[in-house]
Amino acid sequence: MSTRSDGAGAPSESRTAIYASLAGDVAIAATKFVAAVITGSSAMIAEGIHSLVDASNSLLLLLGIQRSRKPPDVHHPFGHGQELYFWTFIVAVVIFGVGGGLSVYEGITRVRRPAPMQDITWNYIVLAAAMAFQLIASTVAFRQFRRVVRGKGVFHAAHASKDPTIFAVVFEDAAGLLGLVIAFLGILLGHRLRLPVLDGVASIAIGVVLAAVAVFLAYESRSLLVGESADPRMITAISELVEEDSSVVRVTRPLTMYFGPRHVLLNLDIQFRASLSAADVAAAVERLERTIRQRFPVIQQIFIEARAVAAREPASVPPSGL
Repeated sequence: MSTRSDGAGAPSESRTAIYASLAGDVAIAATKFVAAVITGSSAMIAEGIHSLVDASNSLLLLLGIQRSRKPPDVHHPFGHGQELYFWTFIVAVVIFGVGGGLSVYEGITRVRRPAPMQDITWNYIVLAAAMAFQLIASTVAFRQFRRVVRGKGVFHAAHASKDPTIFAVVFEDAAGLLGLVIAFLGILLGHRLRLPVLDGVASIAIGVVLAAVAVFLAYESRSLLVGESADPRMITAISELVEEDSSVVRVTRPLTMYFGPRHVLLNLDIQFRASLSAADVAAAVERLERTIRQRFPVIQQIFIEARAVAAREPASVPPSGL
């Protein structure tokens, strides 16, 4: 037996954080590239690339959210919720290959052929403006992410969250803030110490930060793409809830799988009392489904395999539809 309801898409607060990040990244990228052209700073070029990649990633995440909200069809009977995980993985690849790769390449080029920067004041002006834009965008994202954390550690909360868009934006913004600090130190120290090579070192460090964020996002997205189960506490609670029913003898460990941030598939193998008729089993199954979904709204589909039905009335419980 199975049931389903809608609501597999990403929460609206994720889109709010993405829009804020997109607006900030576009503004930041423009100011950084202007400064890079004027001053010739390698770190500013790396930071401009970083912001441009972040803006592109925001568009990819919005695309993933839009595609994940498509209704089920013949070829995708469980909906398109995993589109969200796929596009988050693509974002990780872009961050690693384009953001991290180009930043490291630019840094190595500058380390091998260091050149003094011109009009250094422009770098400081742009970094200050970029920091202001980044802080505004990051504040919006952190407010949304704080609802997910709820006393847990940041990395634990990111792992526990099944909405990769929100923690992708948060970690991108955090990398953006860290990158700005690195760029500032590279430019400042390179100018004060008359060591322009430090500008290239800063670019390499920014690339390493981006690569680290990309690896983390790829790891989390991969776990969801290959069929991550629900939280063990939820699984235990479902088992206890089912076994409290007077018609149930026992239930095997429930099988669960995420198809989206708010879309979990649940499969139950339940042994009912042999004295129950097929009609009694059907009523019990309907009652259990209703109880489970009231307790756990995230469960969108429930498949129940009934066992140990009385031999005189073997029957099968008719499915209620997807």
